[in-house]
Amino acid sequence: MSSRTVSRRTLLQGALVAVAFNPTSRSWASTLEAGAVPLPPLDGELLLDEASRTAASDDFGHIRHHTPWAVLVPGSVKDIVAMVRFARRQGLKIAAARGLGESHSTFGQSQVPAGIVIDMSALATIHELDADSAWVDAGVRWHELLQASLPSGKSPPVLTDYIELSIGGTLSAGGIGGQAFRWGLQVDNVLEMDVVTGRGELVRCSRWRERPLFDAVRSGLGQFGIIVRARVRLVDVQPRARTYLALYDDLHRFLEDQRRLIEDGRFDYVEGSVVSSNGGRAYQLEVVKYFTPGSEPQDSRLLAGLRFQPGTLQVTDGSYFDFANRLAPLIELLKQLGVWGFPHPWLDMFVPARCAEDFVQEVLSQTTDADMGQGPILLYPFRASALTTPFLRTPNDRHVFLFSLLRTAIPPTPENVASLVQKNRAIVDRLTAVGGKIYPVDAVPLSPADWRRHFHPHWERFAHAKRRYDPDHVLTPGQGIF
Repeated sequence: MSSRTVSRRTLLQGALVAVAFNPTSRSWASTLEAGAVPLPPLDGELLLDEASRTAASDDFGHIRHHTPWAVLVPGSVKDIVAMVRFARRQGLKIAAARGLGESHSTFGQSQVPAGIVIDMSALATIHELDADSAWVDAGVRWHELLQASLPSGKSPPVLTDYIELSIGGTLSAGGIGGQAFRWGLQVDNVLEMDVVTGRGELVRCSRWRERPLFDAVRSGLGQFGIIVRARVRLVDVQPRARTYLALYDDLHRFLEDQRRLIEDGRFDYVEGSVVSSNGGRAYQLEVVKYFTPGSEPQDSRLLAGLRFQPGTLQVTDGSYFDFANRLAPLIELLKQLGVWGFPHPWLDMFVPARCAEDFVQEVLSQTTDADMGQGPILLYPFRASALTTPFLRTPNDRHVFLFSLLRTAIPPTPENVASLVQKNRAIVDRLTAVGGKIYPVDAVPLSPADWRRHFHPHWERFAHAKRRYDPDHVLTPGQGIF
């Protein structure tokens, strides 16, 4: 039995559990009172206690707080089907939280005021693991899948930098990492899914079966269905990773070298960031080559022609898992210091390569170190041709740059948070003007009109999918799309 199962059972001990809903008072009841509608039979529990509901009113952003009426801790996929159907009949809203507080929700996206939040971390079983794929519950986290697949020399093709995220959570948004230039995003590497639609129907979908739902749910931001299981592609991976870090003092050369590297494919992983250097800023290239002991990479060949600053190169070797999990020690430190719990008004952008240099320089000129709160600034490209997911909106350009301002609000005051969110909004307006798109997990206030622009030219297709799969708008109101 896993520690997560034990802790979940401990949580449920003494918790206030709902058994009925009163449609007149629009409230839950822990006893079957007169006029109340009994809940459907559940393998798990619907929790009413303040601690459970308060936990579900927060996310990684710690900016917006909407307290639900109840939290479903499902004991099975059948519980999710039953509660979506119940919510639809009673005119309630419902959303899946992929492990409360994970970083793919920073602005209340998975919160449901006066509704039901599903704690998907309760479903976290790896059901099958074969040579080419893994069939997993949506609450499984990427690091858990990686630990299970690596003994067979297998890995998901794309991993986010932080692998504590849940599989269902990133498939609802996108899931980007340094391997995306070759493989696309995580949503481009899911083979099939079990989805509970807003109608309360459990549907298995893939590229060959129920394709419209498959295309809608990937990067669908929870609007059409709740991903409950997914078959994720696995690929062969070598056990060691050699990491090369080097600094550039010229943004133009940095961006050109990055684009060159994703085209010639000499590295397995290509990322980059903007870092503090000598009182100013520099651009750090981070590239990785995977290898087998005895067949070490040829450094001189791999680094040939790159125009980084002499004397700045750092080369380190480690295991593939330690590289994939490299943020864990830092995040543990941030948690110990209490900074991990500070507000995170993040901003992730997809910038067309044709204007990336000018746009990045413009934004950086307006972004102080204090604005970042020691949070990182990511900057790296991928190829648009690797993307297969219709509702993952990216600019119309051959190469697209992820440009992320992963802010921490220091001091964590409401005034500072509001100022940073306002700055995010101003940057997004400028991004839209140059043909860019957001990666919509951010702390940016967006109107329905903003969402229509974001999904253009697929807005009508998006709206049609909502009418088809969630006609009563039961699912995920926190995005504010409709």
